[in-house]
Amino acid sequence: MLELGRAAYDAVLDHARADAPREACGALLGRREDDRVIAEAVRRVPNVADAPRVTYELDPEATLAVFDEAEATGREVVGFYHSHPAGPAHMSDTDREQASWPGYVYVLASLAARPPILDAWTWTGERFERADVALADK
Repeated sequence: MLELGRAAYDAVLDHARADAPREACGALLGRREDDRVIAEAVRRVPNVADAPRVTYELDPEATLAVFDEAEATGREVVGFYHSHPAGPAHMSDTDREQASWPGYVYVLASLAARPPILDAWTWTGERFERADVALADK
């Protein structure tokens, strides 16, 4: 289960809207407790994909900086997010082909849905498994 603070939820959707029609992407910082992944903060990461309207690629240097920040603040990178400005409300074939962080949560913000949908999956290394999302007051 992904527990997402209200501020983090809003930050993901705000980033998705701001970057549209390009796919927005970033990282989730927080902690793991038993079966829960608790995302406390969101860090935007530039999308450096060749075709940013239909795919995303996290900027490697900015991603490394987020991992460094997490370590320095006693948190960990618990997942990643990206948006589908006009695409499906589920992970695409491209998302599956490019997933590379087994055990991490992948959040998808779909702006095509009304209202926008924010869902999560865990990458097993072979496939995405749906993760429940709980919205926390924090």
